[in-house]
Amino acid sequence: MARRRNPAVRIAQETAHNAVFDSDGKPKPGVHNVLLRAVEIQRPLVLAYVRRLQRKHPRASAAKLAEILERDYLRAVAGGGAIVGATAVVPGVGTVASLGLSAAATVGFLEATALYATSLAELHGIRLTNPEKASTMVMAIMLGEEGTALLGTLSGQAMGKGASPTQAWGNVLTKSMPSGFGAIRNKIQKAFLKNLLKRQGTALLGRALPFGIGAVVGGAGNLIMGRAVVANAKEAFGPVPDTIPGELKAVAAEPEKLTLEGNNLGS
Repeated sequence: MARRRNPAVRIAQETAHNAVFDSDGKPKPGVHNVLLRAVEIQRPLVLAYVRRLQRKHPRASAAKLAEILERDYLRAVAGGGAIVGATAVVPGVGTVASLGLSAAATVGFLEATALYATSLAELHGIRLTNPEKASTMVMAIMLGEEGTALLGTLSGQAMGKGASPTQAWGNVLTKSMPSGFGAIRNKIQKAFLKNLLKRQGTALLGRALPFGIGAVVGGAGNLIMGRAVVANAKEAFGPVPDTIPGELKAVAAEPEKLTLEGNNLGS
C-alpha cells in the first residue's frame, strides 16, 4: 500500500515555492539582486577575519589556517540551516512565517561562502581588492569546474611554463580589469543563479517543513552544499602555499582595527 503523503508537507512546499517563484516558475523580481548582493564582500572584512584567526592561532601555518577556515565555515552553514529549520515547530512560528527565515538562511549561506572563499584566496596570495571580481570568483567556486574553467578563459592560460590555471586566473583578477571580464562575469552569474535556485530551492523547501523535519533537512542540506563548496575551492586553488603571504605574515601582535559584527565565523 502506498504511503499517504502528509498534506502539511505539501502545503509547506507549495508555499515556499510560491514565495520565490512566479506562476511560470521564474524567480520573482528582486530575488536575483538579493542573491547577487549576498556574495559581494569587501576585502577589509576578509583581512580582519583572517587576522583574527591568526591572533587566535599565532603558530598556525597557512595550511592549518585553511583547515580552520573550512571547519568554521561548515559549522556556520550547517548550524544556520538547522536553527532556521527548527523554527517550524516553535509555537507561534508557523510554516508561512518560517519561509522568511529560510530565505534569510539562504542569504546567510551565501555570505558565509563568500567570506570562506575569499579568505582562502588570501592564503593563496590572491588579493581581490575589487568587490566585483571577488564576487565573480565566489560564484565561480560555487559552480565548480564550469565556473573555474570560465575564469581560466580570462587569461587564455598564457602565464608561462609551470603556471597552473589557478595562478593564471588568480593573477589576472588581482590586476587591472582584464579584457573580456564583463562577458565572463555575465556567463558565470547566469550559470550561478540558475544552479543556486535549483539547489537552494530544494533546501528552502526543506527548511520550511513542519514538525521538526526542517531542522534535519535544513542542517543536512546546508552541510552537503558547504562540503561541495569546500571541494570546489580545493580543486580550484590547489595546495595551500608553505608560507603565509607577505601581507598576512606578521600580524599576530597587531591590534585588531576591524571587527566582524554579527558574524559567528572564527569564534
